[in-house]
Amino acid sequence: MPKSAPEEPLIAPEVLAKYEPVIGLEVHVQLLTRTKIFCGCSTRFGDPPNTNVCPVCLGLPGTLPVLNKRAVEMAMRASLALNCTVHDHSRFARKNYFYPDLPKGYQISQYELPLATGGWLEVEVAGAKKRIGITRLHLEEDAAKNLHEGFSQSATKAYIDYNRCGTPLIEIVSEPDMRGMDAPDYAHAYLTALRQIMLYTGVSDVNMEEGSLRCDANVSVRPRGSKEFGTKVEVKNLNSFRFLQKALKYEIERHIGVLESGGRLSQETRLWNQAEGHTVSMRSKEKAHDYRYFPEPDLLPVHISSAWREEVRRSLPELPEAKRARFVAAYGIMPDLAEVLTDTQNLANYFEASVGSADPKKLANVIANWVLARIKERDITIDKWAQLVPPSQITRIVVLQSAEIPAGGITISTSTAREVLGKMAETGRTADEIVAAGGLAQINDASAIEQAVREVIAKNPDNVAKFKSGNEGVFKFFVGQVMKATRGQANPQAVNDILRKLLSS
Repeated sequence: MPKSAPEEPLIAPEVLAKYEPVIGLEVHVQLLTRTKIFCGCSTRFGDPPNTNVCPVCLGLPGTLPVLNKRAVEMAMRASLALNCTVHDHSRFARKNYFYPDLPKGYQISQYELPLATGGWLEVEVAGAKKRIGITRLHLEEDAAKNLHEGFSQSATKAYIDYNRCGTPLIEIVSEPDMRGMDAPDYAHAYLTALRQIMLYTGVSDVNMEEGSLRCDANVSVRPRGSKEFGTKVEVKNLNSFRFLQKALKYEIERHIGVLESGGRLSQETRLWNQAEGHTVSMRSKEKAHDYRYFPEPDLLPVHISSAWREEVRRSLPELPEAKRARFVAAYGIMPDLAEVLTDTQNLANYFEASVGSADPKKLANVIANWVLARIKERDITIDKWAQLVPPSQITRIVVLQSAEIPAGGITISTSTAREVLGKMAETGRTADEIVAAGGLAQINDASAIEQAVREVIAKNPDNVAKFKSGNEGVFKFFVGQVMKATRGQANPQAVNDILRKLLSS
C-alpha cells in the first residue's frame, strides 16, 4: 500500500534547531506562444506524438534557428512583473549534454548574458513577510518528452515524443533566501505567488499536469550561525505544490540525519518518490563547466530597446498584490477574502463585474463561499460559470437577500438564495424567474407571520410552559416549527421578534 511522507519530524526538535535549512528554487515555465521558440511548429499540447516537428526542432544537419519575437516579449512581461532588470543585450548559448530527448546533443539556452536579473517576490507565511530574491530569468528551448510506460516494449525501451522539443521556456532562478525550518512553507508560498503572476500576465497557463510549470529545488543545511553553505542537493519530480513541501521537509531531515551520524553528503540530483514518501538518488550533480557552454553561433545577440521595454511594461495588467490592496481599500472587504477573490484574474473580474447595487462585502462572501463551492462541485472554470450565471445575476441574488430594503417588494432567505443559485446554474433562468415560478419569495407580512406563530404556540402548550419557566433552549424549537409551517419563507428576524413577544406576554 502506498505510503505518504512522514508528517511528524523523525529527528528531535532540539537536534533540528541546531541547523539552518537553505532552499532555492529553479522554476521552468512554458510560454504560451502558438509556435516554438526557433521554428514555426505548433506548441499545441495533446497532439499525436511526433506530429508537431520539423528539421529545425529535430536538429537535422544544415538547419538554422530563427528566434520567435513573441517568446522574447512574453519573457520580458514575466521579468518586469517579477521586478527584474531587463538588459539591453543578452545572448544565447549552447548547453552541451547528451540525452535522448535532446536531438541536437545540446540545448539552446542563455548563460553569462541572461535576459533579466535582480528581481524579487514578497511572500507571506503565518503573517510573516519575506522578500525572496530572483537571481536571473533567461530564455531557452524545452527538451522532448521521454515516455517510459504504456507501450508494448516499455520494459526494455524508452519512447520519445519530440512535439515538446523547442517549446519556449523561461527559467526563473531564485536566490537561496528561503531559510530556517519554515523554508518549505516559504518555498510553497513563493511558487504559489510566481504561478499566479504568470497567469495574470498571460505568459503561461502554468498547468503542472501538462508540464507547463516545473520546479526543481536546491536544498542544503548548515550549522545555525554558519556563514558557509552546506552541500547542495537538487530535488526533481516536484509536480505539485503539496509534493514540493513534503519533499523539502523530508530532504532537510535526511541531510540533518546524515550529518548527525557523522556521514558526508554528496552533491547530487534526487527524485521525489511520492508513493514511498522519500527521495531517491538519480545522478551526481553536473557543474556548469560540465555543460561546456559557449555562445550560440547561429543566433545574433538579443537587443532590447528602451522603447520596446517600456511598451511591454505599460501593457502589464494590475498584478495580484496591487489588486488585493485595492479590493480591501475600495470595497471594504477583509484581506483574506480579497486574497481568495484575486486568486485568478478571471475570478477578480467576475467579482468586479458583479459589484453594482449590491453590498460589496455580502457579494464577496457569496462569490468566495457559494459560487466557488458550486464551481468545485461541477468541476468547471469561472469562465464557464459566468456563462451559466452572469455577474448581474449574482448581484440580484445579493439584492434579493436584503432585509433592509425589499427588492421590488420581494426578498428571499439565505437558504432560498442558495437554492436559487443552484437552479440558476442548472437551468440558465434568472433569479427572479426561479423565485416567481417556485413561490420562493420571503414572507415579510407581519400579520401572516404572527398568524403562523400563534398556530404553532397553540399546538405546543407544554413547550410554552417550559419557556415560561425559564427554559430558553426551547425557543429554537418554536423558530423551527414556524419556519417549517411557512416552508422556510418567513423572514427569520420577524419570526424571532414576534415569537419572543407572544411567548413573553
